[in-house]
Order: sequence, then structure tokens, then C-alpha cells
Amino acid sequence: MSSVSYDNIFKRYDIVSEKEVTPEELFEQMAPEEEPWKTITQKLVFLEEVVDEVEAALENYDPEDVINKGLIPGMDINGELYSRGVYYLPQLIIAGDAMGRGIELCEEAMREAGHERQAKGKVLMHVAEGDPHDIGKDIAAAMLKAQGYEVIDMGRDVPVEDVVDAVKEKNPDVLTGTALMTTTQTAFPRVAKRLEEEGIDITFIGAGGAVNQSYVHSFPMGVFADDASDGPSICEAVREGKDWRQIREEYDEIVPSSA
Repeated sequence: MSSVSYDNIFKRYDIVSEKEVTPEELFEQMAPEEEPWKTITQKLVFLEEVVDEVEAALENYDPEDVINKGLIPGMDINGELYSRGVYYLPQLIIAGDAMGRGIELCEEAMREAGHERQAKGKVLMHVAEGDPHDIGKDIAAAMLKAQGYEVIDMGRDVPVEDVVDAVKEKNPDVLTGTALMTTTQTAFPRVAKRLEEEGIDITFIGAGGAVNQSYVHSFPMGVFADDASDGPSICEAVREGKDWRQIREEYDEIVPSSA
């Protein structure tokens, strides 16, 4: 009996076409040239701890500079590696944890100096009711925090009414929901309907393996994110004053994964 090769059956050609880059090459293309930012960025890109480098940088530089010039470029490169299929979720989680510890050090230094980091905006995140999968949400949260957004994380399997109550209480700039299961994505239009009934109009990012653009854009307020790195771009559009209707109209220009 002849053997059968499944290599070409399970191959994702969209990713294969973009995967012709290595972390080393992308680091050389995108990393800052100046030290200590280059070393901090390098540590994150190659999935190493940055605590020592961040502590050393804080002796001579403003904490905001350490975040904006060292930590964020590292996560930007990791996001690009993820979108090109070079890195996967485990790599992003490792880098996100390392970056989180670096940001904690910076925020501690700000508090000691009597300053609080000014958040770009407030994002309320949840995983759909009945859905226990939160890896995608955690990655998106890490990328939003890296970009300077305050994240309120409601966790997974969050009932619709709890989401609505949290929106009313926290008054976020953006709401996000993720669903990995087709059976749980139906919570999104129910959330949108309840928000409408409460007179709330907010950009509601819908994401996860079970959803697609057509589905998310079929209910009010929904804006589809195909990739964790789409979140900061959509939130930036909200900061610029665009509502969910305008973001849908300009979707291809605003959302990186649509390119």
C-alpha cells in the first residue's frame, strides 16, 4: 500500500507565503538602533526576561521612555511575527508575561516619583458566556496594555447580563468579546441587543476562532478583529473619535489584518 503525504493538505498557504522571514531578520528591520532600547527589544523578541535591563534603564531614563522606546517596539515585532505565522500563541504569551513584568517596574517607578501612567483609554474584555477558552483574550489584553490602555478583564464564560452591568458601571471606551466555539458566539448579538436596550452605543470588538467579519458586522456595534494585533488599531481609531459605524466604513484602512 502506497503512503500518502498530507503535507499539502494541511498547509496554510496564506501563512506560508508570508513566513519567509525570521525573527532575526524582522528584528534587524524594526528594532530601534539606540541603546538601551535595542537590547530591551531584543530580549522580548527572543523571548527572554527583561527585568535586569529595565531596572538598569530606569536608573537613567524616564519610565515612559522605557515603555515606549524599549518594551512596545519589542511587542510590535512579536505581533508582526505572529501575524506572519512565525510565532504562535505560546511565544506571544511568554513575551507578554516578560513585558508585563517590565511594565510593572516602570509603573512602580512612576508611583515613586508621584506620577501615574496616563492610560490611552479603558477597554473592558470578556470571553463569551459558556466559553472557557481565554488564551486569545489574554494575548489581546497583553498587547493593549503594552500600547498603554487600561484593561478591565472579566475573564471567561461571562454571562450576558454581567457584561452589560460592567459596561454600565465601568463606562469603557471599547468592549471586547472572544469566542472560540460556534455555540457561544451567539452571546455577542445578545450583548449588543441588551446594550441597545440600555441606550448604550459603544464599539464592541468581536474576535475568536468561531467568528468572522460577516457575523460580527451583522449586529449593532460589532467590529471584527481577526488578530490580537488588530485591537490596538481599532482602539486608536476610537481615540480619534471614530465610532463603530465609521470603523466599519474604513475597515480596510484601520484594521491591519484586513490588508
